[in-house]
Amino acid sequence: GVRADPDHILVCSGFVHGLMLLGEVLRRRGARTLAVESYGLDVHWDLIERAGLAPVPLPFDELGTRTDDLAEGGSGSPGGVLLTPAHQFPMGVPLRPDRRAAVVDWARRTGGLILEDDYDGEFRYDRQPVGALQGLDPDRVVYFGTASKALAPGLRLGWLVLPPDVAPEVMAAKGGMDWSCGVLDQLTLAEFITSGAYDRHVRASRLRYRRRRDQLVTALAARAPSVTATGIAAGFHAVLRLPPGTEQSVVRAAAWHGLAVHGLSRYRHPAATPPPADALVVGYGTPSDSGWPGALETLCGALP
Repeated sequence: GVRADPDHILVCSGFVHGLMLLGEVLRRRGARTLAVESYGLDVHWDLIERAGLAPVPLPFDELGTRTDDLAEGGSGSPGGVLLTPAHQFPMGVPLRPDRRAAVVDWARRTGGLILEDDYDGEFRYDRQPVGALQGLDPDRVVYFGTASKALAPGLRLGWLVLPPDVAPEVMAAKGGMDWSCGVLDQLTLAEFITSGAYDRHVRASRLRYRRRRDQLVTALAARAPSVTATGIAAGFHAVLRLPPGTEQSVVRAAAWHGLAVHGLSRYRHPAATPPPADALVVGYGTPSDSGWPGALETLCGALP
C-alpha cells in the first residue's frame, strides 16, 4: 500500500542511518521531542537523544499503542512520532484502525511527521497484510524499509519513502553525513527483486519460520501450560506471558543453560508505565536448523 515516487526514495544504510537523518531534519525544523512507543529498542531512543530530541513514550494498553494521547499542537506537541504499526516491537500487535486514523489526523492538524518502521512486514502467518500508514497520507508519513529481516542484518541497506516537502532536507542531511551505501549491493538486490528470486525467497522463509512458530506454541502447550505466547501472527519472535514475579528468575535459568532470552522489562522505556505482567521476549529465528530443537527444549526447561 505504499505510494512511492522514485524522486522521493532515498537509499540509506539501514534503519538506524535513516533515523539519524530524520532526527537531524526534525531538530533543524525546531522540534524538541519525538513521540515513541512505550516498548522498543534503547539504541533507537539513544539515537533520538543524540539528535537533540527528547523521546517521549506514548501510553500502551491491551490494544496496543495509544495514539489518541498525542498533543493537539502548540509547544507541547512532538515534532513527530516513531511507530511500528504493522507489528509492534516487541509486543507484536498491529496498530488498530482507529488509532491509525488518529495519528494521521494528528499529523495533518499539527504538521508533525509520522516515522513508520515497517517492522516484520514481510513475515506474516495468520493474517492478511497490514496496509502501510504511508498509503493513508504520503505527505505526512516517512516510510522506512530494510533488507535486514528478509535477507541479513549485515546487509546495511535500507530505504526511505519521503514526503515531497521533506525529501530535499533529508537528501541534504545525507549528503553532509553520508554512510557507504554500496552500489554493488543495490544492483544485486535490484536484480534479486526483478528476477522474482526475492519473492520466492521470502515465501520459502515465511514457511520455515511459521513451522518454528508452530513448534514453539505446541511445545509450550505440552511443557509449560501456564505460559501464554502472544504477538505471534507475524515476525520472528514471541512474547511469553509468565506468572507474576518470575521474569528475572526465568532469564537467569535460561542463561545458566546457555540460552539468551530477554525479559520484557528490558524493552520498556524508562518513563513508560510498567507492564501488567512478567514476560519473556523470545526470538525463534536465530538458532540454526540443527540447533533449534535443543534451544526449544532448553527454553521449555527454564520456564515455570
